[in-house]
Amino acid sequence: MEFILLGFSDIPDLQGFLFGVFLIMYMIILMGNSLIIIITKMEPSLQTPMYFFLGNFSSLEICYVSVTVPRLLVDLCSQNRTISLPACAAQMYFFLVFGATECFLLTAMACDRYVAICNPLLYPLLMNSRLCVQLAAGCWVSGIPVHVVLTYQIFSLPFCGSNRLNHFFCDIPPVLKLACGDTLIIEMLVYVVAVLVVTIPFMLILGSYVRIIETILKLPSATGQAKAFSTCSSHLMVVALFFGSGLITYLRPKSSHLIGMDKFLSLFYTIVTPMFNPMIYCLRNKDVMVAMGKFLLK
Repeated sequence: MEFILLGFSDIPDLQGFLFGVFLIMYMIILMGNSLIIIITKMEPSLQTPMYFFLGNFSSLEICYVSVTVPRLLVDLCSQNRTISLPACAAQMYFFLVFGATECFLLTAMACDRYVAICNPLLYPLLMNSRLCVQLAAGCWVSGIPVHVVLTYQIFSLPFCGSNRLNHFFCDIPPVLKLACGDTLIIEMLVYVVAVLVVTIPFMLILGSYVRIIETILKLPSATGQAKAFSTCSSHLMVVALFFGSGLITYLRPKSSHLIGMDKFLSLFYTIVTPMFNPMIYCLRNKDVMVAMGKFLLK
């Protein structure tokens, strides 16, 4: 009827330290992304498709980390680490849905950069406000039906052995380890969903950037090339951090899943990457820095 989230209970002397570190990281994520949302809404110079998607991305990051980090913080300062099966299923479902939304939003942002750099004359016509809203809405809702089915299938399995979940949240690999019976069909379903939600968007992003780089290299001036690269570099860094850890976690063989490595990778894509995203987009983007300076002065 319930699991026990072991989390970082194997290092009891560091519970207070870890609580402080994760709390600071969580506050940085909330404040950084909230600031981006505010300035992309209020600053007239940022009312473009690129910053519309960035605002959506920052909203998503707040939702994404809030699925796992508050529970982790509670567990670090509490002796009761139990979580009911329905609560575990809900946590997994929202984590997967927001993760899928992030994959799709990063793909939409790559498409926006592709049109802006490869077809600049058609950019205002193609990336109109109606299309941007439709793309963003599609990113937010596309993962919902897929992960309803996946989460239902996982929690339809019998759990008749140990209820000690050696992780800090209800992720797929540790939950499947506690399931009784044959989990091969579910594992195959996980791989199929991972290919649809992670691998295909990643390949689309790579394809977009191959064309983008080809176009940039054809520009006559070094100044133009540098400006074009600067608008893409932030997005590329975020894509590399998020997709790299996600692909390693969900597409490697079950036999290679090590508990310590799984926890490290999960920390990376649930907390570390979302913390760096606002810094990457702000520090490497002059428009955002200027708008932020105006906002803070006000």
